[in-house]
Amino acid sequence: MEVNDLIGVIANVGFPVAVSAYLLIRLEKQINSLSSSINRLNIIISTKLGVVIDNDDTNVA
Repeated sequence: MEVNDLIGVIANVGFPVAVSAYLLIRLEKQINSLSSSINRLNIIISTKLGVVIDNDDTNVA
């Protein structure tokens, strides 16, 4: 692979990677908030149904 090919790959792939990284960093708070809300909803529904769930919050940041 020559230098020109490498520059072309970086130019073609680098922009989508940069945009994806920016969006992931920007939306991290909203994703964490949504995850927390889903976990709370799961607890509320399981309490209403009388089902025992494993409240494992080790993967929640």
